Amino acid sequence: MKLDKLVGDRFKEKPADCVIESHSLMLRGGYMKFVSSGIFSQYMPLKRICRKIEQIIREEMDAIDGQEVLFPVALPASLWEESGRFESVGSELLRFKDRNNAPMVLGMTHEEAAVQLVREYGISYTRYPFMIYQIQTKFRDEARPRAGLIRVREFTMKDAYSFHTSQEDLENYYKKCYDSYNRIFARAGIPEVVTVKSDSGMMGGNVSHEYMLLTPVGEDTIAVCSECDYRANMEAADSIIVNTPDAELAELTKVETPHASTIEAVCDFLKSSVEKSCKAVVYQKNMTDEYVVVFLRGDIEVNETKLRNYLGEEIHPAIITEESGIVAGFIGPKGLDNKKNTIVFDKSLENLTNFCCGANEVDYHYVNFNMERDYGKVEYVDVAKIKEGGICPVCGKPTISVSRGIEVGNIFQLGTKYTKTMGMQYLDKEGNLQYPIMGCYGIGVGRLAASVCEAHRDDYGPIWPISIAPWQVHICCLRADDEVIKAAADDIYNTLLKKGVEVIYDDRDVRAGVMFSDADLLGVPVRVVVSPRSLGENMIELSTRDKKVSKKVPKDQIIEEICALIAELQREIEEKV
Repeated sequence: MKLDKLVGDRFKEKPADCVIESHSLMLRGGYMKFVSSGIFSQYMPLKRICRKIEQIIREEMDAIDGQEVLFPVALPASLWEESGRFESVGSELLRFKDRNNAPMVLGMTHEEAAVQLVREYGISYTRYPFMIYQIQTKFRDEARPRAGLIRVREFTMKDAYSFHTSQEDLENYYKKCYDSYNRIFARAGIPEVVTVKSDSGMMGGNVSHEYMLLTPVGEDTIAVCSECDYRANMEAADSIIVNTPDAELAELTKVETPHASTIEAVCDFLKSSVEKSCKAVVYQKNMTDEYVVVFLRGDIEVNETKLRNYLGEEIHPAIITEESGIVAGFIGPKGLDNKKNTIVFDKSLENLTNFCCGANEVDYHYVNFNMERDYGKVEYVDVAKIKEGGICPVCGKPTISVSRGIEVGNIFQLGTKYTKTMGMQYLDKEGNLQYPIMGCYGIGVGRLAASVCEAHRDDYGPIWPISIAPWQVHICCLRADDEVIKAAADDIYNTLLKKGVEVIYDDRDVRAGVMFSDADLLGVPVRVVVSPRSLGENMIELSTRDKKVSKKVPKDQIIEEICALIAELQREIEEKV
């Protein structure tokens, strides 16, 4: 490929609206172009990268007996009505009507389509287990797409669905996929990806894991224990708070707290610690607008995902009206109407004694409140965010640290959620009807490409791993107007092409600085520079994009050296798989 024929421009200036470097570099390097919020077109370099990622995925999925299929992008709403998700999924699901006024959706995930494809096929236990997968365009109407390909609305994804006749068989296959994903990410050049326990969300199921690339620019928050192998997404991490009860219970007293309507202001006014306080956070249920009041220790935050899972329905931050009877800023358990409102007590309040809380009266709080004595027996549930220095749920030590990460893949044990709702059954050995058990396994192709760029780059551009680089070799011909220089560069280019090496060749009549700047933005792992100075010594410059290799090679040995360097870079990838 000649660089002067490559469609797409490269430029130095950083786009103003880019919040992370990978987004900036992929725009500056001519990888993609903005079309609409969360929607991009791909130029050739990115398309080649994604194609290589897809090939790695196909090889690994085929190795665990996956069968590639293809589901439609546009699906009849009736399939999603069968599963119950047409109404339960929020506005992320794009709903529309076709010319016949039939309700349709754009697939954001394809569990329903997978069951519809195989429910007649899977009528006998003898046909199990099996796994089908696709690599397909999807659309998720994200409210706040950002960070380039990290969070988009239209995206390409590999999603796989396995079907089993027993939980044991699902778990065995789940482990195969778990290991296969580790190989995929290592082959793509990011073996540092870690697995974390996650929340299943709208997918359903009881067991799920996410594959995270830990990076400060990640959108997900990860709880990591420094003493053991515990890692979990903040949405799924158990929050453990240990309170030591006071030796004596003091007398409950209502005190005036003028204008102190925040937990910080109250504790400052009362000269008490925030760990000895109870705060209220108020939500409303989406379907009914019923108020949900969550009580938790003053220094702890609500984990809204846990709260949604506990309630079994969607919620939103409350708009507190005068008619509600809720006194904003002074809410407490005592005297709050538990018939009109759903009241939730977080585990962070368990064994907390002599604490302060709202008195449900403007400018008043209680001090020395004790839950069982002053309110009654309650059920404590975990709806809190784990915090820095928190107690690890596995080893029990206060060694939790909170990191950021990009989710590059996920796997779920779905159980029978979809086969039951959609009526997929098989006859077992005894002739009884059973529901197949499902697993689900996803990887975002574009997001993975952007994540590799985020993990492997410098100030000048991406440093693509040889396994997914758009080309293996980048030839820079300095002084293409010199016949001797041009002939030498042409010879290297043509010889490499004959050997099946992927080459991008820059023989433009431009300054060396422009040529090297473009080469850095394209991030090709092996660079060959043919220049008057080196060729005058009968040498060719050979280097790697990461600058670990930089040397001059005799002209008659350059092809052999290039091929050896490519092979070495490939071995380095394979050694980490």
